[in-house]
Amino acid sequence: MRGLIYSGRVTKEILRDPLSAVFGIGFPVVLLLLLSAIQKNVPVAMFVLSELTPGIAVFGLSFLSLFSAQLVAKDRATSVLSRLFTTPMQASDFIIGYVLPLLPMALLQGIICYAVALILGLELQIGILWALLCLLPVAAIYIGIGLLCGSLLSEKAATSLCGALLTNLSAWLSGTWFSLDLVGEGFRAVADLLPFSHAVDLGRAALASDPGGVLSHLPWVCGYATVLLAAAVLAFFRKMRV
Repeated sequence: MRGLIYSGRVTKEILRDPLSAVFGIGFPVVLLLLLSAIQKNVPVAMFVLSELTPGIAVFGLSFLSLFSAQLVAKDRATSVLSRLFTTPMQASDFIIGYVLPLLPMALLQGIICYAVALILGLELQIGILWALLCLLPVAAIYIGIGLLCGSLLSEKAATSLCGALLTNLSAWLSGTWFSLDLVGEGFRAVADLLPFSHAVDLGRAALASDPGGVLSHLPWVCGYATVLLAAAVLAFFRKMRV
């Protein structure tokens, strides 16, 4: 209940900066439109909607790390958390309060991305629903990264790490734009140790209604989400005791 109440306060903070939310939702749509336009003018299948859309949907979630890192870092820099630390709230209550408002944003972002893909010619299928549901644990990964960075680093450092660095890592190590096998086995092996490629492959398998593909990547995604959120709780708990 304490986490739910705190999530209301976090929601108000998010709504005070609507431009960031609009950018986070709109930028993946712009990429989808641009790459679809490129596909129409090239003779080979480079950006097929059924492969591209799940990747763009996952890439768009990387902006959630920036939002969550900014929220925590700003609260740490002000007297908000100092006053709240005197209340009976636990570290997990704070993390729940930060996570809950961002999950609907992630789902809305995915819905808009797939809606645009349908307009561009993506086939309407039940796999879209499964792909949207699979975005939730992926969103938890990016939110967990942001909360962990926001709990440990200053606002400037946290936003730098969760901004350009994380979005680039997510873009190049996920296989959204190209097959990771084209770079080499070593690059593929490193990428497979991280959650980004598994998140994209999970979305593609869900869209294709491929249970085997979903089950092979879902443990990786859920495992990373659990570890990162748990680490965020521990890091936040340490800051509460300082």
